[in-house]
Amino acid sequence: MRVRRSLGTHCFGLGAILALIGACATTAPKAPEQSATDLALANRVYLALNADPWFYFRHVDVRASGGVVDLAGYVWSADALYEARQIAGHVPGVRQVATNRLELEREGRDNGVTR
Repeated sequence: MRVRRSLGTHCFGLGAILALIGACATTAPKAPEQSATDLALANRVYLALNADPWFYFRHVDVRASGGVVDLAGYVWSADALYEARQIAGHVPGVRQVATNRLELEREGRDNGVTR
């Protein structure tokens, strides 16, 4: 059984796709001052993470936008995942910490050293 679709159906589908693409591409660019503030905050969080004597956070990338810090990358234990969030949350200027892109390393490493 063949289903015939009209030209209107195809045009509607194409229009919906183009609208979604357009909606995603309309983010306003940041002012240079905001970009500098966000970069400085991300650097402070990165330095705080890497100053921790117990956990290895060299594989964690930090991005900031308006006081919201996003942590991405790899850690080697659930404790490190929790601690990264705690450390980042205590840096002055951080309003919220998003760690949804942090992952546990699953190749048998401990603090960056292969066993």
